[in-house]
Amino acid sequence: MKTARRHSLNKKVILCVIAVTGAVLMASIILTIWAGHIVRQVVTDQFNSEQLAVARGAKHFVEREFNNLERELASLARSFSENRPVQPSSSGTDFKIFSHIMKNGVRLVEVVDVEGRQKWVYFPPGRSPTIEPLDESSLPKIPPGFFNEHPLWVSVPLVRGTETYLIVAIPVQGDAPRTVYYHVNISWLLDPYLKSVCSGRTGYAWIIDGNGTFLFHPNTDYVGKNAFQVREDIFPGPYHSKIRMDQPERMLQGLEGSGFYHSNWHRGKTDAIRKLVAHTPIRISSYPPQLWSVAVTAPAHEIEEAIWKNLYWQLIFLGLVVSVLALAAGTIFCLEMRWCRTLENLVQSRTNDLKLSEENYRSLVESAEDFIFTLDMDGCFVSVNSFTARFFGSSPDRLIGQCIYRVFSEEITERFVERVNDVFENGKSVRDEFQLQDSFSPFWIGVNFMPLRDENGHVKAALCIARDITESKKLEKQLISSEKLASLGTLSAGVAHEINNPLGVILGFCDLLLRRKEPGSQEYEDLKIIERQGLYCKEITESLLSFTRLDHSHRGYVDLNECLRDAVRIAQHTLEMNDIHLVREFGADIPQIPGDCRLLQQVFLNLITNAVAAMRGGGQLVIRTRVEKGGRNAIVQVEDNGIGIPPENLEHIFEPFFTTKPEGEGTGLGLFVSYGIVSNTGGTIECHSQTAGAVGDKSGTVFTIMLPTAAGGEL
Repeated sequence: MKTARRHSLNKKVILCVIAVTGAVLMASIILTIWAGHIVRQVVTDQFNSEQLAVARGAKHFVEREFNNLERELASLARSFSENRPVQPSSSGTDFKIFSHIMKNGVRLVEVVDVEGRQKWVYFPPGRSPTIEPLDESSLPKIPPGFFNEHPLWVSVPLVRGTETYLIVAIPVQGDAPRTVYYHVNISWLLDPYLKSVCSGRTGYAWIIDGNGTFLFHPNTDYVGKNAFQVREDIFPGPYHSKIRMDQPERMLQGLEGSGFYHSNWHRGKTDAIRKLVAHTPIRISSYPPQLWSVAVTAPAHEIEEAIWKNLYWQLIFLGLVVSVLALAAGTIFCLEMRWCRTLENLVQSRTNDLKLSEENYRSLVESAEDFIFTLDMDGCFVSVNSFTARFFGSSPDRLIGQCIYRVFSEEITERFVERVNDVFENGKSVRDEFQLQDSFSPFWIGVNFMPLRDENGHVKAALCIARDITESKKLEKQLISSEKLASLGTLSAGVAHEINNPLGVILGFCDLLLRRKEPGSQEYEDLKIIERQGLYCKEITESLLSFTRLDHSHRGYVDLNECLRDAVRIAQHTLEMNDIHLVREFGADIPQIPGDCRLLQQVFLNLITNAVAAMRGGGQLVIRTRVEKGGRNAIVQVEDNGIGIPPENLEHIFEPFFTTKPEGEGTGLGLFVSYGIVSNTGGTIECHSQTAGAVGDKSGTVFTIMLPTAAGGEL
């Protein structure tokens, strides 16, 4: 019976797996096709953006060519300012000056003398100019007074058979005012460049004027015809609606854009083709205003072919993946029972490992040389490790349940209970320091009070981990002594220098007087006494000066990161006491630097101490090291988010005896001594600081020390 039920259950599960696999496969196919459409749209937009860039390049070329042509025509027109133009009887050599503008599309030049009722017509080189009677009806209609405000006039494109051209009119001042009309063949001007414009594999460019007439097209049958009608006239079909909508609304209005349209012609092919197009306006003239539009187009299938091919292979791969997953699911299901038994064995093994881990944890806590214990809200021991019990001359079993006043003095007990109450009330860790007394001498411990929570998140006990910090306290005292010695050294140097000046004068005059007295006389002996005492004073001042000089005899090579780690270990307790989070960002492979590690540690400790003083309510201290590019210098940065240094004090921080601390908290020599140590090693120290000008503004200080490396010194 159980076997039959299990078989029925397995069959249902298999059917469910097959159904889910089919649904996942269908969903994946739909999502893949949808993603393919999105990719196609993105690629199409990107390609149209590239086509738009090509169209802009063609626009700049056409506008530049027209501007250059207009300048050349204006310059050439000035040659007609004489009373007479070139005579028809000339041999044609004078007309060679027109050959360069003929290359730019000028096929005919007419010089019209309205008062003389005649015009001179100049043809391309090789033909003589002719004089014809003036027929004003054949002249372009230029608004009266136009040339009073504008230097030239440009006509709209004109169509004559298969030729498209425009007329540029320029007035010529002289004894007999004339007007020069240049007939510019648009194809001659545009074809050399636009024929080479290509988009994709087979894309091309075309240009229409403001009336929608093709001025350039690879299919010359289109040139001179209306762009909205010629496709339907030559290749009838229902595929021109998109371009008929976009061109009048955007291209003829001088707007820039991109899109697509359908056409029945592309490079000789007459099938229905979807094309991508990008267009931009061309400003031919401002007076009268005249805009053309250049478009760059390419078949969409050239862009989409690779996308759909990739999508096809993705679908095949997806089907294979889903099939493999379905096969794997069936295999997993068949091995279900065996895996269940394996899992039971694994759970049992992990349970044993957990017990062993708990025992190891207890062993670790018991063997730790630190005070580790937990207290309840009343300050009674809940658990105690062996080290704590041995220190108080008892056992863990005897201390559990006892209050801490049995092992600590009344003053320390009160502070302990206060910290424990803070943990229970706020649910946050608290740090404090306590001075204890053993049978030999007093010592210090740093205690970290941390909350222990139950299943509901409520604090059930306070975990106390205490460590002996006596050595750190001693180092702090040594640091204070070093600062006092530095202050004494600066004072001694100042006193010595001030005494040396008058002392030199005394000894000098004493020597002069000795030369004037007879040896053995009373005055001579008195002067010798003065000289001996002066020399004695000089020895004293030299001793004071030698006390203040830095000793270079023990300089070697220093591992910068290790030196910083030692300094941090010294200041770690101070940072914890002031609730300052330390972040180390030490760079790797920093070359050694020449110097004295002890002196450099004094610099680092001075900076850390100043940072702590700037973060009264706690904060974050970041110490980072790195190597300057090239490896010539190592850089140390000490950054805090304290109150910052006011701008008016920044330029004085390295001066001796300058301090902003209250009286009794600093001598003002720490940064001065640090500056001297860093300078002596060949390095530099800089400070950047910002104060909070308003509520919410960030503040802080960054000290940057740059020290030459041993590798840099060898270069």
